[in-house]
Amino acid sequence: MWLILAFVSATMLGFYDASKKASLKDNAVLPVLLLNTIFSTLIFSPFLADYISGSGWFAGGFLDTASGYENELTAHLMVVLKAFIVLSSWICGYFGLKHLPLTIVGPINATRPVLVLVGAMLFFGERLNIYQWIGVLLALLSIYLMSLAGKKENIDFKRNKWVWCVGLATLMGVISGLYDKHIMRSLNPMFVQSWFNLYQMVIMTVICGLIWYPTRHKTTPFRWSWAIPLISIFICLGDFAYFTSLSDPESMISVVSLVRRSSVIISFICGVIVFKERNIKAKLIDLAIILLGMAFIWIGTR
Repeated sequence: MWLILAFVSATMLGFYDASKKASLKDNAVLPVLLLNTIFSTLIFSPFLADYISGSGWFAGGFLDTASGYENELTAHLMVVLKAFIVLSSWICGYFGLKHLPLTIVGPINATRPVLVLVGAMLFFGERLNIYQWIGVLLALLSIYLMSLAGKKENIDFKRNKWVWCVGLATLMGVISGLYDKHIMRSLNPMFVQSWFNLYQMVIMTVICGLIWYPTRHKTTPFRWSWAIPLISIFICLGDFAYFTSLSDPESMISVVSLVRRSSVIISFICGVIVFKERNIKAKLIDLAIILLGMAFIWIGTR
């Protein structure tokens, strides 16, 4: 069941990326992200109300809003830390996605499972088997080929700050994934997701109030787009499936991370059909190499 949920999450993430791209076109980044957190919090407001009131409407089921942890304050602090990590990734990722083609950003994000493996090798002393090494090398090859494809669109991977933003977002996403597996061993999925969205909203309100609002007339103006609430809908559905998957004791973060990155297929198709992006043939080869690398990593983790 946890694997099916991982595929559901991947599908939602693909449409989530497409919604972000549509929302960020000629738009201010920070208020779009703030609205995303507001709508996400509203979606989960019934669960927050259940927890705060102590009504127990969802008690005993998979929608149980209790933390499941012996110390409530510690449980909330764990979720606050997750909110900071994810927002760091999202802010960098949103800025990068605004200025780069979706058909480049998606494949870069798809390298996250490779970074998880490399991080495990460097920091935890894990050893990669031959299949995993093949997957890592294929991912590195795909990034190099992406840089060549990017040059045809005047995107220099070494000097383009938006590429570095996406790279940093990917790195923070890897940290978030490893942290998720840690906290989901002791916290209920609905507790994490509902409070996580609320804390993100609070943090983004402060960021917008201090950084965007005072300078809003000097930067790209904000405009409403109906794609903005779609961001929240797709990420909430995707995260719910993701957290529920990780809460299964038999779930494997390496496999779940790999499956979730298959969302690149949907985002890539949207980049081609919806956003009419260019140089598709070369990018399609890059995507195929990444997916092949993911397949080798999956074989190596079985």
